[in-house]
Amino acid sequence: MKNQLSILSTKTLLGSQKQVLLDAGFSVTEANFIKTENSDFDLNGINENLIFTSQNAAQSVFLHPKIEELKSKNVFCVGIKTKALLEENDFNVVVYVDYASDLAEIITLIYSSESFTFFSGNLRKETLPKALKAAKVNFNEIQVYETTLTPQKIKTPVDGILFFSPSGVESYLKDNKIKNEICFCIGETTAEALDETTRNIIVADQPSVENVIEDVIEEFK
Repeated sequence: MKNQLSILSTKTLLGSQKQVLLDAGFSVTEANFIKTENSDFDLNGINENLIFTSQNAAQSVFLHPKIEELKSKNVFCVGIKTKALLEENDFNVVVYVDYASDLAEIITLIYSSESFTFFSGNLRKETLPKALKAAKVNFNEIQVYETTLTPQKIKTPVDGILFFSPSGVESYLKDNKIKNEICFCIGETTAEALDETTRNIIVADQPSVENVIEDVIEEFK
């Protein structure tokens, strides 16, 4: 590699994830551009199936004193990590996909006669609720966590930027411009948030941090 290439991650990586980049010869800067906090909520009127589109939602629900009552229900979720987390906590995941749009399609085509409770965050996209409403699926939504943007100015120039959510992109762009850095995105929804800003985007094959890191190493080798 030419002079050491530098990578910015818009969230703090796990030690093991960061190490992979360091071992590949990159310098790594990390900063959390969003902050997530659990909300207070009641578990009233819970329907027969549960929907989780993020690990944050699952972690917030696990803290609820009435959590055991939910374990008999079937779960529909987005993301392999979310699925693993739910299964580790004895939830029965019947359907899991990589994107909310795929989940919307499966529910409206196959499970439209069933009822759902969607555990969400305040900045969630309209994709799923909109599709369920349009198909007249019986569902309710409970907000279980809140995401706030924590923008900050990055002064050191970098060669690549790692993005993990549309809100992370929004937060980064508040105080920083993207010039010719390559943007590595965890998924299509995150990449779409950069549409107006840059064409220099690489989207991971699978929406996981590990895949984003593999892309970085492949791209700059």
